[in-house]
Amino acid sequence: MKRPLAAAVLALLLTSASNTALAQGTASPWTGPQAPASPTPQNTPLALPRALPPIPAPTQATYPGVIRYEVDATDVERKIVNVRQTIPVKAGPLVLLYPKFLPGNHAATGPIQLLSGVTVTGNGQRIEWLRDTVDAYAFHVDVPQGVSEIVVEFQWLTQPSNATWRVVMTPEMVNLQWEKALLYPAGYHSTGITFQPSIRLPEGWNYGVALDTERFEGGVATFSPVDLYTLIDSPLFGGAHFQRHEIDPKGDRVHLNIVADAEKHLKPTTEQLAWFENLITQGDRLFGARPYDRYEFLVAATSKMGGIGLEHHRSSENTVPTDFFTDWGKSLGSVGLLPHEYVHTWNGKRNRPADELTANHNVPTQNTLLWVYEGQTEYWGDVLTARSGLAPKEDIITSFAEVAAFYANQPGRQWRPLQDTNNHNLLGYRTSNPYSSWMRGTGDYYREALLVWLDADTLIREATNERRSLDDFAKAFFGGDEGSYAPRGYVFEDVVAALNAVHPHDWASFLRTRLDAAGPDAVAPLDGLERAGWRLTYTDELTAAEKKIQSGWTRDFQYSLGFTLSSSNKLTGIRWGGLAFESNIGPDWELVAVNDTAASPDKLREAVTANKNGAAPIKLLLKRGDEFRTVQFDYTSGLRYPRLERIEGTRDRLSEILAPRRR
Repeated sequence: MKRPLAAAVLALLLTSASNTALAQGTASPWTGPQAPASPTPQNTPLALPRALPPIPAPTQATYPGVIRYEVDATDVERKIVNVRQTIPVKAGPLVLLYPKFLPGNHAATGPIQLLSGVTVTGNGQRIEWLRDTVDAYAFHVDVPQGVSEIVVEFQWLTQPSNATWRVVMTPEMVNLQWEKALLYPAGYHSTGITFQPSIRLPEGWNYGVALDTERFEGGVATFSPVDLYTLIDSPLFGGAHFQRHEIDPKGDRVHLNIVADAEKHLKPTTEQLAWFENLITQGDRLFGARPYDRYEFLVAATSKMGGIGLEHHRSSENTVPTDFFTDWGKSLGSVGLLPHEYVHTWNGKRNRPADELTANHNVPTQNTLLWVYEGQTEYWGDVLTARSGLAPKEDIITSFAEVAAFYANQPGRQWRPLQDTNNHNLLGYRTSNPYSSWMRGTGDYYREALLVWLDADTLIREATNERRSLDDFAKAFFGGDEGSYAPRGYVFEDVVAALNAVHPHDWASFLRTRLDAAGPDAVAPLDGLERAGWRLTYTDELTAAEKKIQSGWTRDFQYSLGFTLSSSNKLTGIRWGGLAFESNIGPDWELVAVNDTAASPDKLREAVTANKNGAAPIKLLLKRGDEFRTVQFDYTSGLRYPRLERIEGTRDRLSEILAPRRR
């Protein structure tokens, strides 16, 4: 049996120390087997790495000088971003950091694995660097005497597919996220380091970004100097096919910047632009003040670049289908993406949980309040989607039915409370698992928290005879300071105090009960729906409007047989404790036949419907690799799709919540 490496190293070090002690006469002679007369590879002490200085902790000091930062994004065919940084320095040890904890990711997601070709020079001479042996995101450099600036060059090897990291470069467009392609000096707050950024784009391209352009000529855009925090918070969308639309009803401070795979996809209608303008108006009326000097929606209508919806303080990154403008409303998720990210400029960027307001991008984030950061944003995003006219209220109500049904049938709350799902990204960034209904995860602090905030909103409305609402909380907690975008941290007690200022209630217990509940008696937070005048039911036949929102309905058997069919007829999303699960069916099974007929979603729906009277049991032939298996379900409750229905004789608070504000 091989000895573990650590034990072998320890033994060698002890042997070396013992031999030294013997030579000095400070240890007893060894009485065991004698060592060889000359060293051999087996008894020679290992050479240990030289000691590295500690990585400096961030301080309030200002980094001296301005870092010139040049990006070349013209190599779109090979998908390579080339970077050159000129960094003012002084002689001595320097640590350069690659950003690790990226804004909006809520985890250590900086893709340092894609950083390559790192070279450092000073006065034209190569300077060697050494990666930290504990923190692989840190590079140690010994700056020689007489060197006042170093040049750091490297490549960001962006990916050809979305298999591991998303595609950010295509022949038609680029999504430059500066934090994926820079190094910065350790020992400073992000706000204390100044960069002078520029980017070279392919000939004829244009771009959208929240930075101030000093000049754009010869394909090179040079921006005004900004601190590192603002730079990382200001991504760029550039492309060969580009349009920019002003959508600010109060002036020229909000813009819709669109890049597309082809010119034909750049076709927003006058009516659609008016809805986006309504979004800005309704945001003003909800929050009362804008926490930005300008705001840039960055939108890519693409089937080639990887999907994204990511918030920033003065912009947002959004990808939508190529037919987003030409087949409006096809996907409620895409329509609701921009309102969600826009709400984040108040909730998540200007007002931010204190444990996410870190000194720089290599200080670990904590996620204890994501149910506010993401959950209330999910709520307001849906509300503003309806209030602006981007989608009819009926679409939002249908989507609420899906959310309610998912959590009403989620067995995972038996062991895992909602609060713990805030840690999910830290356990492995948005990792997949075959039993999401049992594991719980990222979506819960979005969507289940949405139900918690609906519960709070309707409670306030009912208790105050409709005089107050969660709108009042939003304006008081997130509003104020027109034009200021300095972030403000908050903690749980601040949220409770702000709710009590709107309507006195035991909000701490209200929230903690819903956040911390787990076990066999834990239930989904559906009280808000009933207080809003609606209840969750199920139907075996959806309307045309419902089918548009529940777009996967043809393959959805979650609330009947307990799984979903993929486009290749694989059984996916197997619900823990559902019929399929209890029939010992796990991942990777493919549906081959239904009642001895070639399988299809239509055939399976027909079989489920036919057995409502119990006369025709559902027989499925399944295949996994070379293995076949037949399973029979004696299920008689028919197809079950979620629907919200009005509770007769109650106030329709949900419709009131979704109605546009007139002032």
